[in-house]
Amino acid sequence: MKRLECVVSGRVQGVMYRDFAKRKALSLGLKGTVENLVDGNVMVVVEGEEKELQHYLFFIKKGSFFSKVRNVKDEWLDPQRKFSDFKIIYRNFFDRI
Repeated sequence: MKRLECVVSGRVQGVMYRDFAKRKALSLGLKGTVENLVDGNVMVVVEGEEKELQHYLFFIKKGSFFSKVRNVKDEWLDPQRKFSDFKIIYRNFFDRI
């Protein structure tokens, strides 16, 4: 088991990117979180088996239909095993719209 942390930049907010990231993670049996950052980027933290994480990273870099991923900074770490599912983190009311 591994942990993958990614900061995704480009046109990734307001284009259903977090929903895309969640659906892909769940389809691969991964657990973690995805959230918008104040700088316009998206942070993805996900844990699972390395093979599934590699597959997930491919999709994260490709992006959703409406997004345009410019860059993904990824870091591979030891798992913390704190996640029981995959969640979108919402920071404020407008983040839910």
